[in-house]
Amino acid sequence: MVVLALTFLVGAVAVFSLGSLLWVVSKHLWTEHIPEGITHPWRLRILSCLFHLTMTWGMIFEKLGLCYAPQFASFLHDLKPLKRDPDVVVKDLHFGTIPVKLYKPKKPSSIPRLGIIFFHGGGTIIGSLRTHNNICLRLSKDCDSVVVSVGYRKSPMYKYPVMRDDCVVATTHFLESLDVYGVDPARVVTCGDSVGGTAATVTTQMLVRRPDLPRIKAQILIYPLLQLIDFGSPSYQQNRNIPLLSWDLVFYCFCCHLDVNISWKSVVKNGMHLPPEVWEKYRKWLGAENIPERFKKRGYKSIPRGPVNNDAYQEIKHSLNYTCSPLISEDSIVSQLPETCIVSCEYDLLRDHSLLYKKRLEDLGVPVTWHHMEDGFHGVLSALDYGLLSFPCASRIMDLIIQFIRKF
Repeated sequence: MVVLALTFLVGAVAVFSLGSLLWVVSKHLWTEHIPEGITHPWRLRILSCLFHLTMTWGMIFEKLGLCYAPQFASFLHDLKPLKRDPDVVVKDLHFGTIPVKLYKPKKPSSIPRLGIIFFHGGGTIIGSLRTHNNICLRLSKDCDSVVVSVGYRKSPMYKYPVMRDDCVVATTHFLESLDVYGVDPARVVTCGDSVGGTAATVTTQMLVRRPDLPRIKAQILIYPLLQLIDFGSPSYQQNRNIPLLSWDLVFYCFCCHLDVNISWKSVVKNGMHLPPEVWEKYRKWLGAENIPERFKKRGYKSIPRGPVNNDAYQEIKHSLNYTCSPLISEDSIVSQLPETCIVSCEYDLLRDHSLLYKKRLEDLGVPVTWHHMEDGFHGVLSALDYGLLSFPCASRIMDLIIQFIRKF
């Protein structure tokens, strides 16, 4: 009887898995739009299918009340074996209650090393210390640096501002203990990709007001998310259906993180979630006129905004806090920021965030090194060392980041 039950269970799981796979393949593998400018389009199709498959399984588990969909997807992503490097020592630590990975070159150094505080991406819902292990290994080895990767708590289980607070607390702990880890207080940089770039930006901005801590030397922002206000900029229109970060996925992450009802989707898409005076206030920083014309050639149409939905505004207005949208921080903060390296990708929904922040920084006299990947898309760096599913663009980004860090 037990054998019969187990056989039935295994069969049901097999049918369920095969059915999900066939549905995802039919829906995404053949139909997703891949722009001609992206090299190796089939690699992106396969990665997109794998992502959708993990989220599809996750959604089924969520419907059954077993876990959140992103939790299951993260569990599957973390099954990938960790790469090791004989020249780098890796330790799993906790800064208070926050898990971190510490990467340190095995070879002794006669002087304190450069320190890198790294925040992983994943839209606040996925990503982990494990998924970005290869990136941190490279940073530590090639930059002869001590890297701390922060394992902040994620949405939807933990809402804003939990992630922000975890990142600030972990960074503060590290800055107060630099001598323990052999790090030079004058050479500490923050770094992050996607929403990890958000964390790096927000943390660096918040530390401007902490003269008791060592000053951050530089920040490295890799296709960062920098505002949760305008969802209709040129890049949002041009890249709304590009795999790995579609408009719908961005809005889903937005709702998970800020505890916003997903029913406001059409309201936000039509710019009716904020009153006219708010749009006017931040136009000087968010307006499409601040984006170079060459980035509008693939298509852009100004969206006339309807009357504000006050219920939506009351639920969404905390996105106007600069720790949600660091792009709108006051000049008094932005002007004090350190030298910045920004990497943007042409086929990225968030591309314009980088362009607008670059302009703000430069207007206020902050030195900026900017690299634009004409064949890049959101999340490409995460495919570093993926073997047959890697992209040359990921290696170029990594090399440029290492080159920037080595200056310090």
